[in-house]
Amino acid sequence: MTQDQLKQAVARAAIDYIKPKLFSDSIIGVGTGSTANFFIDFLGEIKSQFSAAVASSEASAIRLKKLGIEVLDCNSVSELVVYVDGADESNAQLHLIKGGGAALTREKIVRAVSKEFVCIADESKWVDVLGKFPLPVEVIPMARSYVAREIVKLGGAPVYREGVVTDNGNVILDVYNLKITDAIALENTLNQITGVVTNGLFAAKGADVLLLGAKEGVRTIFPKN
Repeated sequence: MTQDQLKQAVARAAIDYIKPKLFSDSIIGVGTGSTANFFIDFLGEIKSQFSAAVASSEASAIRLKKLGIEVLDCNSVSELVVYVDGADESNAQLHLIKGGGAALTREKIVRAVSKEFVCIADESKWVDVLGKFPLPVEVIPMARSYVAREIVKLGGAPVYREGVVTDNGNVILDVYNLKITDAIALENTLNQITGVVTNGLFAAKGADVLLLGAKEGVRTIFPKN
């Protein structure tokens, strides 16, 4: 199977996973990226089974609206029954690196409002130790150089993602050379640097379940303690 076929398979599996959880007044969270796009496309088939969605990016919101799915502002929602999104890396604890699509802050907000986070990914995203994929950090523009210097002190090699502005009007530093053995501690440390909006580690609140697409089929993985 190609990588796109694996992504389609996990997106379809996510539809099957969430359907029993939905009611006519359910509001769901929808992520951003290539795997999430396949999920959105399949979501159109069951749009009568839930009320509306909250999107983690403007791009996803546009895609949902084109399918006739109502998109709500997160401020008008007290709780999402489920949030479905992809990841750039996942380990056995279902700690994730996200933010390759520069939507990490809104993704963290949607995750925080959701009862359950269902991560969907192909097997190339499964790792023993996080950090091969550069860790995105969303930064207020005037603090970019300062934050970069502070990250260097932590052993990272930050690279400014030129030409990219987030939906929040901020910039992204992609941090290389990290071998992340304590994801929760690093997530908290990075978030304490003045000028950082948030970083792409989803460890303090990781995924509740991972649907992992492999050639032999979709595996359902729960966090390993």
